[in-house]
Amino acid sequence: MTVDIQHLDIFQLSRPQISLPDDPSSPPSEGRTLTLGPRAHAITCTSEVPDQVTALVEASIAENTRRAYRSDLAQFAAWGGQLPADPAVVASYLAAHAETLSVATLVRRIATISKAHEARGLLNPCRSEIVRATLRGIKRTRGIAHREAKPLLREDLFRVLDAMREGVKDARDRALLLIGFAGGFRRSELVGLDCLDIERVRQGLIVMLRHSKTDQEGVGRKIGIPFGRTRHCPVLALDRWLTISAIETGAVFRPVDRHGRIAAGRLSGEAVSLVVKERVAAAGIDPTGFSGHSLRAGFATSAAQAGVSTLKIRAQTGHASDAMLSRYVRDGEIFVGNAAGILL
Repeated sequence: MTVDIQHLDIFQLSRPQISLPDDPSSPPSEGRTLTLGPRAHAITCTSEVPDQVTALVEASIAENTRRAYRSDLAQFAAWGGQLPADPAVVASYLAAHAETLSVATLVRRIATISKAHEARGLLNPCRSEIVRATLRGIKRTRGIAHREAKPLLREDLFRVLDAMREGVKDARDRALLLIGFAGGFRRSELVGLDCLDIERVRQGLIVMLRHSKTDQEGVGRKIGIPFGRTRHCPVLALDRWLTISAIETGAVFRPVDRHGRIAAGRLSGEAVSLVVKERVAAAGIDPTGFSGHSLRAGFATSAAQAGVSTLKIRAQTGHASDAMLSRYVRDGEIFVGNAAGILL
């Protein structure tokens, strides 16, 4: 049984064709999409799965996750891998990319290969000792430090905002930066906001976050964005953008071209990273290390520096635990009561 990864959509979301097994002694047929054994029948035989079930299965996985799965499997196939994969082949794949890919990327690709096997009832090579030992060796050799986005701290954010002008794009970017910072939003959460998600109250705004990375089921949560006490108020910045753009329904943040024309579509997550980098550079700050996550990281780190409790920071950012928040708190408090600062 061999799976042609080039034509494969993870978890059978694209209803692959099912063919009869080839002779085990002969090479796999070209152009064949998928050959399945009896163990995979309940998962992959779409002829017996109602359309409603297929739609719900598709909805169970975020589009970003599906994109990542497809990309990882395509990379594995380009290297020469196929499903099912032998443990020695997967270990060789890890070794071949040990120096060119980050540890985090390798871990994610192994997780994708693992899911692809288990979803079809195939023997999972990623659970074998040779694959696990190879990954452990890479971690010991390379280290497992994560490449983190550089936080856009409060003082630097104000510097960026002070360098901006008063055009249409400036109004959008000012609101984008301030709302993203004040809400501690991920970039996907920020660009996913609709006008319907924003409620105006006496203290400021209540933003209903309907979906997030840690809330795939769409339970939702509310985040308060209060009126600012400085010259840079997130509530007033958003109101100005919505007034200038005349946006009343649909996506809050949208593309703006160089002529100030506003598109009807939604701003992409990648565009948030570009806005952050461009605005940081325009303010005379080296943009290296900044990304769309810099707003969220900057809020958490700045709040920790200001002595805000982790409970209150988590209420805004939605971090599940103090452990998840710890790196921001640690960075924010690195000079608070610093022993060297007391001695020297």
